[in-house]
Parts: sequence; structure tokens; C-alpha cells
Amino acid sequence: MTGSLPVLLIGNKNYSSWSMRPWLLMRQLDIAFEERVLWLFTDEFRREVAKVSPAGRVPVLVDDGFAVWDTLAIAEYLAERHPERGVWPADPRARARARSVCAEMHSGFGALRSHMPMNLEAKLPGLGWNLQVQRDIDRIAAMWSELRAAHAAAGPFLFGRFCAADAFYAPVVTRFETYGVTLPPVCAEYCPTMLGLPAMRAWNDGALAERRFLPEDEPYRPARG
Repeated sequence: MTGSLPVLLIGNKNYSSWSMRPWLLMRQLDIAFEERVLWLFTDEFRREVAKVSPAGRVPVLVDDGFAVWDTLAIAEYLAERHPERGVWPADPRARARARSVCAEMHSGFGALRSHMPMNLEAKLPGLGWNLQVQRDIDRIAAMWSELRAAHAAAGPFLFGRFCAADAFYAPVVTRFETYGVTLPPVCAEYCPTMLGLPAMRAWNDGALAERRFLPEDEPYRPARG
């Protein structure tokens, strides 16, 4: 996998929240790359990912034969390779806070992930809700509200300008849309801002075009013929 452009290996766009983050970040910040979609839970997926990543998961960014896996590592690699693109906020404290909230997304919110998995083509209001999920929702809403209050004058995103933090929470935005989650006004305004991004619309269009039902990712719905 060598060539003039890095290659981003991703899973199904309808389901793969981890894949969405670096794809959206690169697309929205105009960092050129080629995508390669590998269907989840297939032999091809396992075979091709194993060639470049011992972790066996997507996303994987392959740049001139060098593989970077894990979304945080990819974000940091992109920031170093493209410092002019604004992967992280310019202000040191804002940059540290952006890394903090990305790390929190990366390692936390297990109830939300488990009970409200990303599924762009579905509308499932109320499904998966429980008190543990609500605690995750409340923490995210408080975080977004605080960040938007601090950076509203600089733009409509979490840190004013679009950056990695927005890309990391983009799958959460889609979850709130899929499951009809009620949010405070400032968060309810942020979600359509994200959903209206050209890169977000492009990802969503790709997801809807897949038409691949994965029972492994939808145990709550019967298989469709």
C-alpha cells in the first residue's frame, strides 16, 4: 500500500464509529487520502487488516507503507504531518482540553456505546435507554455545553473551529439522532451543525448506499430479507 496518498482502511460506514473519526477529520480538514472499505466480520477484513495492523481493527492509516492504527494515534500523526490544518486548537490550554475530551471519548461512555451503537440508516427512538446510558448522555451534554460557552465567539464547533474533538464526538451526534435523545438547547444546536458538514453528509450518503445488514451490530432487530 504505497503511493502518493495515504490509505485509510475503514469498516462499514453505517456501523463503524471508530472509522468515522479519522475519515471525517481528514475529509473536513482537506487532508488528501484514499479510502478502502473492508466489510466488517468478513474473511477479507481479517486478512487485509492483519497485513498492516497487529491489533486487527480499523481504522488503520497506511502512509507510504507505514501503518498507524488507533484513532488517537492517527490524529496525532496527522497533526504532526499537517500542522497547518488545525487538527488541534492553536491555544495550548484549549489543545490540552481537546486532547482530554478526545481521550475521555476514546476510553469512556461504555453504556452509550453498548446500548446505542452507531447505526446511521436507522431511526430507533428510545431504544437502548437506561440509567447508565443517561449518565453518559448527561456527561456529554455537560461537556459540550461548557465547551460551547467557552468558545462560542470563535465559531460553532466545540472549540470554535472544527478540530479533532468534533471528529471524535461525531459518532455520538449520529447516535443522538438515531435514538431520538433529548438534549439541552446548546447541544441541540451543535448536532445539526455537525450533521450539516459536507464531510458528514458525504459519510452519511456512503453509509446509506451500503445496504448491508450486520446482525452482529444489530442484535435488537431481526435480519432483513
